[in-house]
Amino acid sequence: MTGLLALLLIPAMTPAQAPDSAIVRVAVTRDARPLAGARVGRVPPAGATASDPASTNLAGIAVLRLPTPGRHRLAISAIGHSPDTLTVLLGSTTTDTSLAVSLEPEAAKLEELIVESTRSRRRVEEQPLRVEVLAREEIEEKLLMTPGDISMMLNETGGLRVQTTSPSLGGANVRVQGLRGRYTLLLADGLPLYGQAGGLGLLQVPPMDLGLVEIIKGASSALYGSSALGGVINLISRRPPAPGDPPEREVLFNATTLGGTDAVLFASGRLGDGAGYTLLGGGHRQGRRDRDADGWTDVPGYRRLVVRPRVSWSDAAGRSLFVTLGTTVEDRSGGTLDGNTAPDGAPFAEALRTTRFDAGASAHFPLGSGTLAVLRVSGMTQRHRHRFGDVAEPDRHGTYFAEAAFSRNIGASAVVLGGALQGEGYRSEAFSAFDFDFTVPGVFVHAELVGSERVALAMSGRLDRHSRYGTFFNPRLSLLLSPQDGWSIRASAGSGFFAPTPFTEETEVTGLSRLAPLTGLGAERARSASVDLQRAMDPFELTATLYGSVVDDAVQLRQDANGGTLINAAGPTRTYGADLVWRFRREPFGATASYTYTHATEPEPDGGARRRVPLTPRHAAGLVAVYEEEGRSRIGVEVYYTGSQLLEDQTYSPTSRPYVIVGALAERRIGGARLFINLENIGGVRQTRHAPLVRPARAPDGRWTTDVWAPLEGRVINGGVRVGF
Repeated sequence: MTGLLALLLIPAMTPAQAPDSAIVRVAVTRDARPLAGARVGRVPPAGATASDPASTNLAGIAVLRLPTPGRHRLAISAIGHSPDTLTVLLGSTTTDTSLAVSLEPEAAKLEELIVESTRSRRRVEEQPLRVEVLAREEIEEKLLMTPGDISMMLNETGGLRVQTTSPSLGGANVRVQGLRGRYTLLLADGLPLYGQAGGLGLLQVPPMDLGLVEIIKGASSALYGSSALGGVINLISRRPPAPGDPPEREVLFNATTLGGTDAVLFASGRLGDGAGYTLLGGGHRQGRRDRDADGWTDVPGYRRLVVRPRVSWSDAAGRSLFVTLGTTVEDRSGGTLDGNTAPDGAPFAEALRTTRFDAGASAHFPLGSGTLAVLRVSGMTQRHRHRFGDVAEPDRHGTYFAEAAFSRNIGASAVVLGGALQGEGYRSEAFSAFDFDFTVPGVFVHAELVGSERVALAMSGRLDRHSRYGTFFNPRLSLLLSPQDGWSIRASAGSGFFAPTPFTEETEVTGLSRLAPLTGLGAERARSASVDLQRAMDPFELTATLYGSVVDDAVQLRQDANGGTLINAAGPTRTYGADLVWRFRREPFGATASYTYTHATEPEPDGGARRRVPLTPRHAAGLVAVYEEEGRSRIGVEVYYTGSQLLEDQTYSPTSRPYVIVGALAERRIGGARLFINLENIGGVRQTRHAPLVRPARAPDGRWTTDVWAPLEGRVINGGVRVGF
């Protein structure tokens, strides 16, 4: 193994000189930084056959062998950049020469190629840290399936699982590589506008204004502090049209066979030479549905209004400003239907009213000599009026965030230094014992080093001072090896921490009325590592990932006769597994196949033996196939398999059944309108076909429902129209 690594770290040797030829090295840059993945090829004379172009490596250098003597014209291109040409004159005695060219970015395409979440703003292919990107094309497909939220888009991404946490009200969170959903940080344009990816956050974000989604898996506290112990999901919005481009405006209307309706507006345009805007507005409605006729809500009812305007500005000097505002108002209802009762003979209605306002801004200021200053600020306030039967739990939740960072490019490498201040507060009008105020100042450093033509290294470290749980230092190290064109190997390891609050997957279902006040809890700590092997060979791409994590002092709910108590687990939670993803793309066909293996164990909350982590399937697989005629039509089919899961609530069974979900989508453009229809869960898989959702008696912690391990809604058909104007 040591010998193999040594071979990979040694720069490629220059081939032996062939007669009548010369080595030509072309250095390609963008904004004075090396540009990896650019294509450099010789323009053949008329009637001659073109040879295969060379790709630039991590140092931005492509190597060609050209015949001598002669004059040669070279074409240089890169996705998201304007192409360029060079002419080189080689003499009969020339053996080695070097050239340089700088490509100009095409603003309209650049935003889909540059990764924002790692702070260094490099192309995804250049990142030592693995960042998975969902492009606009994938978002478009899921938009037609669930226009009102992003849950399906994330659930059908390898290594992610959206887990229903509150069946009566539809609450959900997203688990990354088997870790609990509370460890996942949800960002909007790099700002923590939604808090953790739990509760109802995923269900209140329409995907229509998303440009792409960046996902970092594994402990990421070195980049984002305590909220990112398990991973980061960064939702990046669509940008205004470039100067000279026409404005974009479209509306979407959608209806489902379960009585759901969605109406979404997106508009964007220019506000002058340097400024532009986007606007998202959505109204969403769903009627309550009892799919198994037991008097209990299986599909919660809701009415929701979402409004989000954004404004961006930039100038020729590279300065920019981005401002976002948002509001969400929603009423949800579940539990027993009118005129029905729970098994104890009394009605038990659940309801939740949410009112949320958020605001954020980010600014970039070039300081010369390759130095860039970045400022980010945001704040969010949210009010809940939650009802569990006859218990009301109104509360207020607020967060604030401020960060200043300075980055500098040093040749092919980059360094980022910064400081951040984060705060979170909670006030319960009914149970003040759970109130808290957290303040977390921190400093961080991030460096990306290009050691040779085929090696890059990223190092991050962050020091945080939590007002309740103390001081934490979290590093992360990532390595990228490119042994040859089309191959990449990434290895990454890091640590993280999480500050416990009263909100877990269990308390989201039951509320706080039966929870003992928090005493003696320590912070949760994690270590994670992964190795990724990627092979790109047009039109195929294969990615294999091995991952593992250990969480110490994980917070668990221990039930007793009086309700429940949150405790630190007596031993570590261990998770390891593998992801395999195969992609094929050759117009007009596309296909993606994925398989995920997850093995996760934890101590029993009552101090017993170790067990599998509940609601974590060991095996999951998917296959998606799409036929698309650009601008005309799209047809897609998808099949997803979910394996057996251990159940926390074993009232009816200790484990779940495996199941298969099949769906189909069709879209057709007619004039300025795009008609679509989506058949979800064609086979009608439904958990309540196998066991009731409602328990025969209320649990000590207050819950009436069992675990949700499969769909509750069964077969759903939705369809609608998108109209641009």
